[in-house]
Amino acid sequence: MSFMKRLFQFSTAISLPLLAGCNMVVMSPSGDIASQQRDLIVVSTVLMLLIIVPVVCLSLYFAWHYRASNEKATYDPEWHHSTRLEVVIWSAPLAIIIALGAITWISTHKLDPYRPLDRIDAERTIPEGVKPLTVEVVALDWKWLFFYPELGIATVNELAAPVDVPISFKITASSVMNSFYIPALAGQVYAMPGMETKLHAVINKEGEFKGFSANYSGSGFSHMNFKFHGLNQQGFDDWVARVKNQGTALNRDTYLKLEKPSEAEPVRYYASAEKDLYKAVLNLCAQPGKMCMDEMMHIDAMGGAGKESHENREKLEYDNRRVERGDMTNAATFPASGAPARSEAPNHTVNDNGGQPMQHDMHNMPGMDSGEQSPPAAESGGSNPAPTQLNNNN
Repeated sequence: MSFMKRLFQFSTAISLPLLAGCNMVVMSPSGDIASQQRDLIVVSTVLMLLIIVPVVCLSLYFAWHYRASNEKATYDPEWHHSTRLEVVIWSAPLAIIIALGAITWISTHKLDPYRPLDRIDAERTIPEGVKPLTVEVVALDWKWLFFYPELGIATVNELAAPVDVPISFKITASSVMNSFYIPALAGQVYAMPGMETKLHAVINKEGEFKGFSANYSGSGFSHMNFKFHGLNQQGFDDWVARVKNQGTALNRDTYLKLEKPSEAEPVRYYASAEKDLYKAVLNLCAQPGKMCMDEMMHIDAMGGAGKESHENREKLEYDNRRVERGDMTNAATFPASGAPARSEAPNHTVNDNGGQPMQHDMHNMPGMDSGEQSPPAAESGGSNPAPTQLNNNN
């Protein structure tokens, strides 16, 4: 077995330098939910290795032991069956599959992101009377907006929470699907327009952690990052006071400016946030004149609005930014629709009414006039939704 020992030492020697630069935050998290998910990964991996390692080792051993030059090996070309071997081959994997299935079933319910927490960590339960910190998350193009409804504040690309306090996230998106992910805190949860997903988590260690979108959502995706601060109670109170002192007001008009796509957006603070603004974003009616989804669902639940409902059509055209700009909506290309592929006509689109092609700047942001240019993301003042904030914890 000295050959196997040397093979293991060689594989370890070449693997360690490759792993030296890896960020192992997933395997060394700072939140209880992420820690339980880490344990699930470890247990599942070990159970699978109980089959993989013996199979790999025996494959190498058989190749070496039954080589042509080994005359001591038994040669039996008529052998075709062994009951004991069949029992081992089938019973071991079956037992591991049963164990993995049981662990997966239990963990799926225990780590359900919609399930409220019942403990702070493995040794402490949540004390009676402790109220979770509610954070409403909106994935914008391409930045993150966080509402603290109980504190009346909001931030862009910065999130904070006190240590050992349960956090209740409500997550949605303004236009396209994203994925809210803080590896040190918990697993990823998708953010989708017109829908609300939830996540319950807790941070158990102080520190600064990275959060980002784990789902590709366009050209600004690589800059869609934010910092998550785990603070003691005094540090969190100081952070809230800094947001209120340095921030501006977040109303409907400010949000509509913020909603426009921008890349590498700096941290912004809002000392106050308009009441029910998150609810309007969730129901796709932040823009004036639009009907909220919950209102339409209530009308449907009551049996519909009859023939008068055709008047609601324009109010229900939520994602019409491309149409307002003169572009065709997403559809089949030539010959199905008569429209050429974009790669063939990158600067023109065909009028749906059979008119002349319309000039169209691909660098303009959706929701803006065709002649209006995107402002620099880091530029402050003027029409910007809020001044840039210094990410300083002192």
